[in-house]
Amino acid sequence: MPARNAIVLSASRRTDIPAFHMPWFMQGIEAGAFTVEHPFSRKTRSVPATIPPVQAIVFWSKNYGPFLAGGFGERLAKLGYGLFFQFTINPEDALLEPRVPPLAERLAQLRGLAARFGAEAVNWRLDPICAYRLGETGRIRDNLGGTARIADVAAAAGIRRCTTSFLDLYAKVRRRAAGRRPGVSFVDPPPEAKIETLLALEALLAGRGIALFTCCEGELLGRLPGSSTVRAGACIPSEHLVALYGGRLSFARDPGQRRAQGCLCRVSQDIGSYDRQRCGHGCLYCYAAAQ
Repeated sequence: MPARNAIVLSASRRTDIPAFHMPWFMQGIEAGAFTVEHPFSRKTRSVPATIPPVQAIVFWSKNYGPFLAGGFGERLAKLGYGLFFQFTINPEDALLEPRVPPLAERLAQLRGLAARFGAEAVNWRLDPICAYRLGETGRIRDNLGGTARIADVAAAAGIRRCTTSFLDLYAKVRRRAAGRRPGVSFVDPPPEAKIETLLALEALLAGRGIALFTCCEGELLGRLPGSSTVRAGACIPSEHLVALYGGRLSFARDPGQRRAQGCLCRVSQDIGSYDRQRCGHGCLYCYAAAQ
């Protein structure tokens, strides 16, 4: 009988564990707990890693190559953990994502995840949508060219969900872009342009049987026409995890996420660190520390 206090591990919103830190993650599984440091207060706490109370693990990554090559998913599944994969695959843009693998490799990984663990355990993230300019007077570009190619592969693999959001222009994002790539400036399109983009994506994906969800875009959702099928998404989808793996996970919304902006994530325990498990992708728009 599943434990009443069963929990979800989130691995991780703060870094890319499947790409860079699976040996560390497996050490925590073997030890039965993770020591997690709060990103602001620096206080540490212990998060259990055993079954019970852990019932499912939600992984987040832009590169599942090391995860698949190491057979980590099969090892975790054999131990009894339910697995769910958030896979961010954006069209190739060496300016924005300089150190992710070529798109062809990532698409092969997408097929591999769906084949090994089931398409219902994989969510494609087209995230974030970025608008930017090269030079003060350059034309505004975005990172959506080639989305149809990704959608074709996802649909063929049986994936039926895609989550997207628009880049949040935090001050540190602007500073990082200016410091790393002088002459590059991010642009925040007006709401009307964002709505047009969402509706175009919705149409592109609907033709392939893929539903479009948003992450923390509540204001935009309220402006979409009534005929639109775009909905708010939950990146920690506990109802879906229970449908896949059973159990008694809490369906309470996570108080640590941006609920006012429309986040529907359920409670989870994030075990990553911006500093101790750094991400090496070096994405220009990212707020996480890079190696």
